[in-house]
Amino acid sequence: MKFTKEHEWLRTEGDVVVVGITEHATTQLGDIVFVELPETGTTVAKDDEVVVIESVKAASDIMAPIDGEIIAVNEALGDNPGLVNEDAVGAGWFFKIKPSAPSQMDSYMDEAAYTSLIS
Repeated sequence: MKFTKEHEWLRTEGDVVVVGITEHATTQLGDIVFVELPETGTTVAKDDEVVVIESVKAASDIMAPIDGEIIAVNEALGDNPGLVNEDAVGAGWFFKIKPSAPSQMDSYMDEAAYTSLIS
């Protein structure tokens, strides 16, 4: 897995990248009560706003960490946004993206560097 300074995680599954937020982010946000996901088939550029999440504390935007096409979204979050709090790096993923420039992943932190960032 790779991590961004904005507390997103990226997990490669074949030629697809799964994106979510870290447990640290969910702790900072508190209980998540709403998630607005992108449409599948949408082409995004790095740093485009793709997900809006609302928690009991704040609203936050999740930006695309890489260029590519959104090929799947986690429909379960529509009925149960709390999945993000319950299982941030598992069932609480937001979207899957097929990268158009996979090398963009190289600039992100590994787990050790991310752990150092949040400590």
